[in-house]
Amino acid sequence: MAESGGPSLPSARPAHTPLLRAERFVWLTARVLEQRLFSYRFLKGGADPVERALDAYRNEDGGYGHALEPDLRGPVSQPLHTARALRVLDAVGRCGGQRVERVCRYLTSVSTADGALPAVCPSQRGYPAAPFVPVVDDPPSELLATGPVVGLLHRNEVWHAWLFRATDFCWQAVDALEASHPHEIGAAVAFLDAAPDRARAEAAADRLGRLVRERRLAALDPDRLDTYPAAPGHAPTEHHFPHDFARSPDSLARAWFTDEEMARSLDFLAAGQEEDGGWPVRRRRWAPAPALEARAGVTIEALRTLRAYGRYVG
Repeated sequence: MAESGGPSLPSARPAHTPLLRAERFVWLTARVLEQRLFSYRFLKGGADPVERALDAYRNEDGGYGHALEPDLRGPVSQPLHTARALRVLDAVGRCGGQRVERVCRYLTSVSTADGALPAVCPSQRGYPAAPFVPVVDDPPSELLATGPVVGLLHRNEVWHAWLFRATDFCWQAVDALEASHPHEIGAAVAFLDAAPDRARAEAAADRLGRLVRERRLAALDPDRLDTYPAAPGHAPTEHHFPHDFARSPDSLARAWFTDEEMARSLDFLAAGQEEDGGWPVRRRRWAPAPALEARAGVTIEALRTLRAYGRYVG
């Protein structure tokens, strides 16, 4: 019998809906953080337990480490870990206050000369990392690392000195995009969806949408994936679909795709739930543990996207 005020036990509910199948997968495989986040998003759990679980990954420098982003192992703070922490805080409505002030101080400390973020800082050297993640002595600024962080902070109306130059970098990087890959386009969308200059953001998104279609970066027909070659350096199964670019109906990227294209994309996403209740990781894998940890996050995101578009998940 469930405790008063808590979620009912999975065994007390029919385990045939996508949500119930995913719930079982999460309890069986996920880290505490993803379990708490799943409970918050889908089972009326509280925000405090999510934040306490996230605190286990926080370092004294204000950044986050300890394999929060599974492709990077070890204790040291990294921009990719910290970006993921901000996404968690945003998901539970806690992306503000002193905790984010500390994060911004960390971001300032690891920024490059142009005020933006590298994907991986040299401090990662000596700790395990996915073989496709380069660790160099003088890493460049990357839109991939900077765009999602700047977008999250703007969306939560955070104002910090670090944001001024980082925002300028994002605009310059987005305006310069001519040839790109899906992950970088996704980072650009994350920035544009929350950029304060809405007219400029809409114009930039319109241009990127044409680029995505011209370069066939989005697989518009899931039944003919062989006609959409994966981007250079990506796994053969690492296709990107309309729902990967437009993660919610109010994203600027939603205008890039027709209703029919988006419906096919969401049908494909819904059908991707595997027998164990989780969704697969389609990007490159490098070790069993990171791949398993990543699946919980992918599963939560898949359910969130389907629910955002009004698709039944249970």
